[in-house]
Amino acid sequence: MSEDIIKLRKLKKIYRMGDEKIAAINNISLNLERGTVTCLLGKSGSGKSTLLNLISGLEKPTKGEIIIHGHHIERMNETQLAKFRQKYIGFVFQSYNLLSNLTALENVTLPLIFKRVSVKERNKKAMDMLKAVGLAERAHHKPSQLSGGQQQRVSIARAFVNNPEIVFADEPTGNLDTKTTYQMMDLMMSIAEKNKQTLVIVTHDTEISAYAQTIVHILDGKIEKIEHNENNIKSSREIIVGEE
Repeated sequence: MSEDIIKLRKLKKIYRMGDEKIAAINNISLNLERGTVTCLLGKSGSGKSTLLNLISGLEKPTKGEIIIHGHHIERMNETQLAKFRQKYIGFVFQSYNLLSNLTALENVTLPLIFKRVSVKERNKKAMDMLKAVGLAERAHHKPSQLSGGQQQRVSIARAFVNNPEIVFADEPTGNLDTKTTYQMMDLMMSIAEKNKQTLVIVTHDTEISAYAQTIVHILDGKIEKIEHNENNIKSSREIIVGEE
C-alpha cells in the first residue's frame, strides 16, 4: 500500500508589492507518494520554484499546511527546520551551490559534518558517493577545476550522501548541455530508485519531466493539471558516467 510522504493542504504564498498583493502560490493541495519521482512543471514565473521552496521549508507559507513525514514543517522555527532538513532532505540546485574554497570531497562531506559523523566515516561515505558519480579521481579538485557537469555531479553526491528520504532538485540541469543533462538525470534516478528515495524535481523542460511518474503542471500559482506518467523514463538502462 502506498504512503504519502508529503501532504500540502490549501497552501498559499502572498507577496506584498507596495499596496498590491501577489499570490505566488494560490490554494494548492497535493499529496506525493513515498519512493516516487514527481515533477513540478511550469514556465518561468509560474510559481513552481516558490512551491518547492515552501515544501522544503526554505520559505514560510502565508496560509496552509505542509506535512512531511507526519511533521507540520510550517509550524517549525528556523532551528527546528534546519535539524529536520539535515535528517530527511537533500538538495540539488541549478547553480550547484558548492563552496569554492573546498575540494569536491570536502563539499560532499558537509551534510555529514552537520550530523556529527566522524571524520573517517564521512570521508569514506563521501568518497563512495564520488565513485558512484564517476568523480573519484577528482575528489581533491576544487570547483574552479571542474567542468559544469562535474560540479553538478559533486552537487548530486552531496545531496544523496546522507541517504535522505526526500531529494529536492530545482532546475538541476539548467546549466548543462543535452548529453550531460541526460547523464545527470539518469544518475539521480538510479540513486533514488536504488535507495527507494522520493525525488521532487522543478523544471520548465518537458524532456526532464518525462523522467517523473507524476507531473504536476503549475500555472499562475495553481495546479493546472496532474499527469500520471506510467511510461516514465526508467534508470534501469545502462548508465555510463565517465570523465568529460
